[in-house]
Amino acid sequence: MTHDAYAIDEVNRLRVMAAGVWGARVVERVLPAPLDAVWTVMGDLEGEFGRFQPDMRSVRVLRVTGDRVEALARSKYGFRAHFRGVLRPGWCWLQSRFLIIGMAAAPDPAGGTRVALTGGLRIPSRAALVPFGASAELTRAMTRLQARTDHRTRQDRPPAP
Repeated sequence: MTHDAYAIDEVNRLRVMAAGVWGARVVERVLPAPLDAVWTVMGDLEGEFGRFQPDMRSVRVLRVTGDRVEALARSKYGFRAHFRGVLRPGWCWLQSRFLIIGMAAAPDPAGGTRVALTGGLRIPSRAALVPFGASAELTRAMTRLQARTDHRTRQDRPPAP
C-alpha cells in the first residue's frame, strides 16, 4: 500500500479539525463548479469572502508569509477580529481570540466541488465553540457561496456564438 492510500482531502481534514472542537458544526455541499472556480471565491478574503459570509462586512489582509496569513475582519455588527491562520488552495483555517473560521474545498468524484464550512464564537480557555445559530449561519453562507460561485462562473464563460 502506498503512502497516498492514507491521505485525506481538505474537506475530510476540516471534519477532523472540527471534531476536536466542542460545539463545532460543519456544513457541507457539492457545488456544480470546478475547484478552481469555487476556490477563487472562497480564498478571496478581501473581496468575495465578505460577500458570502453573512456576518462579515470586510476583511483586510495584513500579512502573508507562505501559506500563513494575518488579517483584520469587521463584522456587520461592528465587531473586530484579528485573525491568524493558514490559507492555501482548498484550505483555510483562521482563529482570533474569540472566533474560528474554517473552509475547505476538494474535487468531488462525481463532478463538481465538495465544500465544507465551520466557524463560530470561540471560548479562549478551551477548545470549544458556542453553537448559537451556527448551523443556520453556515447554511446561509453556503447558499451565498454557491450564488457567488455561479455568478463568477457565468462571468468567466465566453459569450455564446
